[in-house]
Amino acid sequence: MSNKSKYPIYISLFFVMVIWGFNVIATKLLVTSFMPVTMTALRIFTAGVGVFIILFYLRLIRMPSKKEFLYILICSLFNVVGHHYFLSVGLKGTSASNGGLILGMGPILTTILAIFFLKNKVTLLRFCGVIFGFIGISFIVFRSGEGLQLISLGDIHVFLSIFLQTISFIMIKKVSSTLDPRLMTGYMLIIGSVFLFIISVIVEPNGIQSMASGSSTVWIIFFASAFLATSVGHMTYNYAIGKVGAAESAIFINLNPFFALVGAALFLDEMITFTQVIGFIFIIFGVVLGAGGLEELLRHQKSKREMIISK
Repeated sequence: MSNKSKYPIYISLFFVMVIWGFNVIATKLLVTSFMPVTMTALRIFTAGVGVFIILFYLRLIRMPSKKEFLYILICSLFNVVGHHYFLSVGLKGTSASNGGLILGMGPILTTILAIFFLKNKVTLLRFCGVIFGFIGISFIVFRSGEGLQLISLGDIHVFLSIFLQTISFIMIKKVSSTLDPRLMTGYMLIIGSVFLFIISVIVEPNGIQSMASGSSTVWIIFFASAFLATSVGHMTYNYAIGKVGAAESAIFINLNPFFALVGAALFLDEMITFTQVIGFIFIIFGVVLGAGGLEELLRHQKSKREMIISK
């Protein structure tokens, strides 16, 4: 796929990152208004319905093969059940700004897994990127370096959520040659929401009753989060994985922490601390190096010089 043909995908990924960054704020509001697992199960089911409505008009709906269904089931458990369960519970126990910054580790984790499972090449710059990324996450969760005992359980849950999601990104890339990632997204959301609802019945017996207490504003946020962030956002991102690869798509996730921090400051009046800024800077460097952004720029500059010399 040529660089020029990738530009529309890159532009769409940028807008998805804007939506996902602000969706951290929306999710924070939702988990404080409703019981988190029950709310998440219903939100994901709503998103799944939205995906199939879009797929119906795109004429992309079909039954998956047995092998494809196995990938769908596994990705549902990692990308939907595990990711959204730990994210909803984690945001209940940490700030929206911290949650957004930790989610920014996605590109680094994706790069590491792509190295092992997709045989992506390991270079010195990518290795340095991984190191920078882990330094950044340490600034965020170690509370000004005062020790392990002050790590928030919510921070750990959010980290687990992004780790499980990155595993699913690798699987989506593996099956994208035969199964359209947008169709896979729809099946994943519906199947995953059923599992989440079963879990919610066990851990939140009064979860359904809690959904009756939301204001009209909260419900508007609920549907916006479901349709924009989850339906459209995940369809677009998973489609990009199939087209340009897991690691390259993950480069854009570094924008999530920025928009999450801005949203937390604007809408939740959260203070952006010095350690969060330092952690964010390290994560940005880690993403640019670890996901191959700098290498791509250097290759582009080298090819331009060679063209000039050849002329």
